[in-house]
Parts: sequence; C-alpha cells; structure tokens
Amino acid sequence: MAGTNRHRAARSGGPAIVLVAPQLGENIGTAARAMYNCGLTDLRLVAPRDGWPNDKAVAAASGADAVLSKARLYSRTEDAIADLNQVYVTTARDRYMVKRVLTPRAAAAEIRAAIAGGKSCGIVFGPERTGLLNDDIALGDRVIRVPLNPAFSSLNLAQAVLVIGYEWFQSGDETLPNELVAGHSRPATKEELHRFFDHFEEALDQSGFLRTADKRPGMVRNLRNLFQRAECTEQELRTLHGVITAFLGAREKRGGTR
Repeated sequence: MAGTNRHRAARSGGPAIVLVAPQLGENIGTAARAMYNCGLTDLRLVAPRDGWPNDKAVAAASGADAVLSKARLYSRTEDAIADLNQVYVTTARDRYMVKRVLTPRAAAAEIRAAIAGGKSCGIVFGPERTGLLNDDIALGDRVIRVPLNPAFSSLNLAQAVLVIGYEWFQSGDETLPNELVAGHSRPATKEELHRFFDHFEEALDQSGFLRTADKRPGMVRNLRNLFQRAECTEQELRTLHGVITAFLGAREKRGGTR
C-alpha cells in the first residue's frame, strides 16, 4: 500500500535486526523496507553472500535509505550481538533445545519492557534457504516462532521481519482501533440530528408516506435508526436538509401547475 509521508517525523529505535548470511541483496533491501515501516532502524548484517554495500538492496528498499545507510557489517553472529543484553532468535522448526518460545506479540511486549528498563535487545534472522544454524540458535535467550499453518509455516526474510516488526510497532502504538474520519466536517450533534429528523418526518407526512397511523411509530423508529447508524457529519446533514427542501419545492411546483 502506498502512503509514505516524508514530511512526518520517522520513528526510530527499537531492537536491532540481525540478518545472518542473507543470500540476496534484494532480500536485504525488502527487509530494510519492512524495518522502516515498523520504526526499526538498527540493521546488522552478518556475512551477506553477495557482499556489502549492494546496489540491489538499495533498489529493493524503496526509500528506506535511513536503514541501509547505517547498516553495520560483521563476519560472525557473536560479534553482531556482542553489545546486546537480550537476544531473540527466530525459527519455524523445533530445534530440541530448552528455550522459552514466544509468539511475536509476546516477544514485542517483553522487548519493549526490557528496552524501557535500559536493556539493549536484538532479533536474529537466518538465511533464506536454511534458517539459522543450531549454533546461532544457541546464542539466543529466547526463540520467536510465528504461529502459522503447520503444513506451510515458512516465511521469506522480509515477511518474517515485517510480521515481528509489526508486533513491535503495535505494542507501542496508540492508534484508535476504530475512528470516523470526517474530513473537513465534524460529527453531527444530537441536536442537529434531531432537527433533521423533524424536517425529514415533516416531509414524509406531507408526501403521505407516513399516512398509516398505526404503522407510523415503527416506521419513524426504523428510519431514525438508519440515520443513527450512518454517523452523519454536520455537512452531510446540511446536504440532506437541502435534498428534502429541493424535493418539497419540486413537489409544490408540480402541484401548482396542474
């Protein structure tokens, strides 16, 4: 989805993302893009197969230059995590090691709490074809495993970074789960809504639509509920007032020409 706003301040910080032996520059670039989507900027590369820097990574990053320009290169995983206090390793397979396994959501909450307490954290991802070696898994304090279809749980590198990065971002995000975006108007007040109801029902009375007395209360309630659910803005109600007035004027004009 398009939606980059370069005039807004980018979020940064969070855990380091360590890519061990990534095979393709394009995969490094798309992983960097996923990182920047989620406000992560500390990228560490361990022995990338095609070398570093890499033009294909820059092209695939689609503007996430702030991540790539600061990427650090290491020859060993141990060196890439040496300054970290808490390390999480990712794998989709059971490695038969005694380690606590967390979902991305649980890991994100734990990492956020650790960083708030002054610890530095990192998340380690393995190469595209094989994932992390057992020796790299052994370097981690925790394992992160994404719960997916057991018959097909493998993710590509950028997908894995995005899923875990998204949970990190969400753990500190305060976006409302549901919000009415009213553009340049504002939500209508109940007074404005009731004024519209009066106008609308007066027009329906004049047209004869509400002529059946015993059915009128139920019909009025149903129509009011319809507009209540619509969550109209002040501008929309003014437009509806205008529509009603126009219909009434046209009706009176037709009646006057007969």
